Amino acid sequence: MAFTSPPSYSSQNATYWRTLIGLYYIFTLVHTAVSTPPEDPVKCVSGNTNCTVTNSYGAFPDRSTCLAANVAYPKTEAELVSVVAAATQAGRKMRVTTRYSHSITKLVCTDGTDGLFISTKFLDHTVKADATAMTLTVESGVTLRQLIAEAAKIGLALPYAPYWWGLTVGGMMGTGAHGSSLWGKGSAVHDYVTEIRMVSPGSVNDGFAKIRVLTETTTPNEFNAAKVSLGVLGVISQVTFKLQPMFKRSLTYTMRNDSDFEDQAVTFGKKHEFADFIWLPSQGKVVYRRDDRVAVNTSGNGLFDFLPFRSQLSAAIAIIRSAEETQETFRDANGKCVGATLISSTLFATSYGLTNNGIIFTGYPVVGSQNRMMSSGSCLDSRQDGLITACAWDSRIKGEFFHQTTFSVPLTHVKSFINDIKSLVKIESKALCGLELHYGILMRYVKSSPAYLGKKIEALDFDITYYRAKDPLTPRLYEDFIEEIEQVALFKYNALPHWGKNRNLAFDGVIKKYNNALAFLKVKESYDPKGLFSSEWTDQILGIKGNVTIVKDGCALEGLCICSKDAHCAPAKGYLCRPGKVYKEARVCTRVIGTSVI
Repeated sequence: MAFTSPPSYSSQNATYWRTLIGLYYIFTLVHTAVSTPPEDPVKCVSGNTNCTVTNSYGAFPDRSTCLAANVAYPKTEAELVSVVAAATQAGRKMRVTTRYSHSITKLVCTDGTDGLFISTKFLDHTVKADATAMTLTVESGVTLRQLIAEAAKIGLALPYAPYWWGLTVGGMMGTGAHGSSLWGKGSAVHDYVTEIRMVSPGSVNDGFAKIRVLTETTTPNEFNAAKVSLGVLGVISQVTFKLQPMFKRSLTYTMRNDSDFEDQAVTFGKKHEFADFIWLPSQGKVVYRRDDRVAVNTSGNGLFDFLPFRSQLSAAIAIIRSAEETQETFRDANGKCVGATLISSTLFATSYGLTNNGIIFTGYPVVGSQNRMMSSGSCLDSRQDGLITACAWDSRIKGEFFHQTTFSVPLTHVKSFINDIKSLVKIESKALCGLELHYGILMRYVKSSPAYLGKKIEALDFDITYYRAKDPLTPRLYEDFIEEIEQVALFKYNALPHWGKNRNLAFDGVIKKYNNALAFLKVKESYDPKGLFSSEWTDQILGIKGNVTIVKDGCALEGLCICSKDAHCAPAKGYLCRPGKVYKEARVCTRVIGTSVI
């Protein structure tokens, strides 16, 4: 299917463009193919030397390039000990990288150019499976997909986890990754861990590396520090999970208007174990996920293969990206809203990729085993097709390129926060259509955790994905609305940012929000007194040295700062620093023509 672009984007051919875009949205969403797998995030000039690392999206929030002299790929714990010992003896900085590197933030970066990347790519084995004790021990490079499958082999299930199965065990532990639940211990993966084996720098008497075995009973202080470690304590070698007997889930998606959503959001998670929401604020709609545990002998063999996580035709993704770039250039809010309506209605009509038997969708509820319903990510499948198809965000193609702002708002403030967003939508109903082009605001429940850098109280996590320009100095359509939402959450309601999914400004002073920060830093000092596993970035977010914000012309456009003067926005393009529309304490980049705010 080939299309020729019209010569311009005038009002006469706007309908043409929107129809074209809609067709491509629908076509690429329902298309399924075996994709080209993502490449290794570490690239080296020669062998394993002179290396760079990035994330799977191809760019960090500040667009910097992270360098190291070498990368090591240990295949066993013994090799890992040798790698850490040699680097410790030489006084080299180290950071851990994973197979797919899905953290947006700079957690994989080391300082300077003579450091060492330690990849867990080949630490991907099951160490021990014990069906009687209901435990599973795996190496830290095991992906969530592998973990789920290995547990299922012995009739067990991980009760809660993120929805994307390309994350590794070490990566989930490092950033506090979670699913959605207020039940049991909550939805954070690290709260179902019973033992952590970690390799840290050691003294001369230790041979310069030390294996530490941490449990809740024997080393509770260190264990609670290591459960969400940001990679600054050493390299996690192995993790033991306490699992549950296999069970099934019964899932139904329901779309409703959002008139009472602020009340439902507070209570819905107590009614359904795996509840979540996809909010479409510009459309005034919410998709409710009614998702509950049922007995393992309940009839049904459902499968959740989330459509946006399937492989996509690279050509189709390029058309969608080009369309959004054109909409941004011509400030076509109507086009974004048309596309948002098409994509959200298509996703809902196709049950987001749910099938009752792994092949077709025949109706709700969809009942399936936990290992088939919890997570997905089939675009990672390992055949090569020369990038004809790929994950939609693969940086080797012209695909999705976005910012992500993700934070957990205390449940006691959720109603007020949602009402603040609704107030913004009342000011301009089209302002948040861009979020809905990226599937809407995903909202998941989290519970308090004993992890020192984990969630502190019951909260609702808001996951917001939105357009990012290839040029860092290009402002976005209605960017002031999204900036205000970000600041309302973080500063008015004291939300906790996700460690792996935010722009720089979210981490300004963040460590002050954690009551156990001092206890964490004491463990860090004990494990790595020379800071070999720390970097400028981790020192900044942990409040040790420096500031995570970067103040320069245009810095607010990328979330590197909160604007305090017009130069932090794009004054030459009409974007000036102004107070928020609902939260007057906010400072956002607003389009101003003459004396009028647009």
